[in-house]
Amino acid sequence: MEELRVSSWTELVDRLYESSWDVPHGRFRSSYVFRGLPDWRYHRKTSLCRLGGDFSKVEEALLRNFRKYAHQSQSPGNSWWNWLAMAQHHGLPTRLLDWTFSPFVALHFATEKYDLFHMDAVVWCINVVELRRFLPSALNALLDQDSSMFFSASTLDRYATTLSEFDYRVKEEGESCVIFFEPPALDERIVNQSALFSLMSSSSLQLEDWLRAHERENPKLCRKIVIPASLKWEIRDKLDMANITERVMFPGLDGLTAWLKRYYAPNHLIEVDGKLARIQQMENAYIQVEYEDGSIEELIAEPGSLWQEKKTGRNVFVLPRSSQSWHT
Repeated sequence: MEELRVSSWTELVDRLYESSWDVPHGRFRSSYVFRGLPDWRYHRKTSLCRLGGDFSKVEEALLRNFRKYAHQSQSPGNSWWNWLAMAQHHGLPTRLLDWTFSPFVALHFATEKYDLFHMDAVVWCINVVELRRFLPSALNALLDQDSSMFFSASTLDRYATTLSEFDYRVKEEGESCVIFFEPPALDERIVNQSALFSLMSSSSLQLEDWLRAHERENPKLCRKIVIPASLKWEIRDKLDMANITERVMFPGLDGLTAWLKRYYAPNHLIEVDGKLARIQQMENAYIQVEYEDGSIEELIAEPGSLWQEKKTGRNVFVLPRSSQSWHT
């Protein structure tokens, strides 16, 4: 799997929009979808898998009872796929993973957690055009009929009306696969996040394992862009200036308060080996800090979230600091 570690905001944007020229349309139309994570160590497991135990056996019970007890006013219609999307949207453990069409939305989720600013982040990018090579012929035919790269509930209903039927048909046609499913516009949050979901052809399969098993057949299938921890502050500030914030991603009072809480927090302070320091400058993934005694130092995060002093190369331990005062 191709792994790219960027060293500046400009390089990051170039990498995210790389190879997005679409010859048939004569326009920039990226074939990638994106998923941002604030910590490079996070495993891309589904919420159903993280439930633990024999999670595959409870999948249908979870969905069946969600549909039974959900308020009628929230009904997304009769399609099982719309109910699956709504369940994921409201936090029910499912086999779906959240993705976005927007690279900037992915960057928001890679930089939203201030308490993880000392850790490298990652943006996963999957090429959905290359992904079609691994789809059963019947699923590819449906995409061709709709002239689409993504499945909708109505498209999937023509293939299977339940998850168990979907799993069975894919297994009958050949090997396992992953599809990308665009949910209906259930609310503003889904619209503003340019959201879509990945769906495996078995509840026990995990996307990252599937990608690693197929990357040799097609190296263009997936890549990940690693964001050094020392670049996160700059990315976060520039996203705020572009209005990519919690207030937009999560419309309503909860999103508003989350944005205000983060925006007004004293996040220009960090601890370096237990010493309080104030961020003075940022450039090309380097952070210049000033200590309470007036001394100046430049820091950078190396691969694996290992922080170093630029001048001496000495490893240091860095943590975000929430205190508003210079004094401990």
